Amino acid sequence: MEYYVKSVVPMIESNYDNFTMVEKTIADFFIQNRKKMDFSAKSISEKLYVSEASLSRFAKKCGYRGYREFVYQYEETFVEKQESMTGNTRMILNAYQELLNKTYSLVDEAQIARIGRYLNQSGRVFVCGRGSSGLTAEEMELRFMRIGVDIDSIKDTDLMRMQAVFQDSNSLVFGISISGEKEDVLYLLREAHRRGAKTVILTAKNRGIFEEFCDEIVLLPSLRHLNHGNVISPQFPILVMLDIMYSYYVGQDKFAKELLHDNTLRALEEGERKRREVIE
Repeated sequence: MEYYVKSVVPMIESNYDNFTMVEKTIADFFIQNRKKMDFSAKSISEKLYVSEASLSRFAKKCGYRGYREFVYQYEETFVEKQESMTGNTRMILNAYQELLNKTYSLVDEAQIARIGRYLNQSGRVFVCGRGSSGLTAEEMELRFMRIGVDIDSIKDTDLMRMQAVFQDSNSLVFGISISGEKEDVLYLLREAHRRGAKTVILTAKNRGIFEEFCDEIVLLPSLRHLNHGNVISPQFPILVMLDIMYSYYVGQDKFAKELLHDNTLRALEEGERKRREVIE
């Protein structure tokens, strides 16, 4: 299996929907390419039948100052993939490793630290999502509740819209949407932000409109161009990022939060013991 490697591919994927048709042609090449070659602007423009100016605009949309900086990063981190895989186990493990590499490339530690401060400063936390993202929202609620966070998860669309009305400057709202297109999730974030709440979206799509109503845009790796991505749970990239956030939050006051966690576990164990005594 591969080790963690910084890659430009996750940034291309997160901005894919913002590209023009020409830029998508360039993006598809860099996402799908598996061979080392001459990546100079002249060579790639001739290969793809695009102008060097298009390459420059593409690189800037990916967050680089120009195509030269983009290619430098691409060449430095380019790792040839092994095409021959022996068995399903190796295939799955390599897919997960690729996903971890993408997470490593996208995670912004300064951003995660800011979110940790939001969690400390907010009186009430809400996390919402639909489908598999909703299940992840429930997991986040259970984990952070055990260390003293006043947090609720919301999966129901009507509840999302109703809860939007009650948000204020004392609230922190997380919206989880891999596609970035779940209207009920976006509605809650938009209305909560309008009422003064801090808002955070976890998504694989970096849409320009998010900056209007999200204080933090946490980018997740996309499964779309992942080798064998169809066999990977869509919850996995979200859970990895939540684990990172959880670790940072606990680290801000490790002793107190571990004590709270232990106390909640003891309370659960005591409840289970009493239930067994009643049954016996």
